[in-house]
Amino acid sequence: MVRAPRLSYEMMRLSHTGVFGDMKWIGEHYKPDLLLIPIGGHFVMSPEDAAVATRDLIKPKFAVPMHYGTFPPLKGTPQEYLQALGTTPTKVFPINPGDKLDF
Repeated sequence: MVRAPRLSYEMMRLSHTGVFGDMKWIGEHYKPDLLLIPIGGHFVMSPEDAAVATRDLIKPKFAVPMHYGTFPPLKGTPQEYLQALGTTPTKVFPINPGDKLDF
C-alpha cells in the first residue's frame, strides 16, 4: 500500500502494460514525481523494461516497483529492477507485498 494523503505532486500508476513510446510524452507533459511501476514480467513489464520506462522515458523523482512476487509467473524482483535501472536520480522504494509506504 502506498499512502499519500497530502499529495501535492503528480503521481502515475502503470499496470498490465509493456513499454510504449508515449511514456516519453507522458513524462515530459505531466512530469510525474511518483511512479508506481510493474516489474514482475509475464503480464506486466519485466524489470529491464520497467527500468527503461523509468530511466529513459518517464523520469520520475520517485518510483515504487509493484506487481511482482505475488504468484509464480511474476518472477521479476526489485533487485533486478534496481540493477537494470543503474545510476539515476530517481529514488526507488522497493517494498514487499503487504508492506506500507507513507509519503
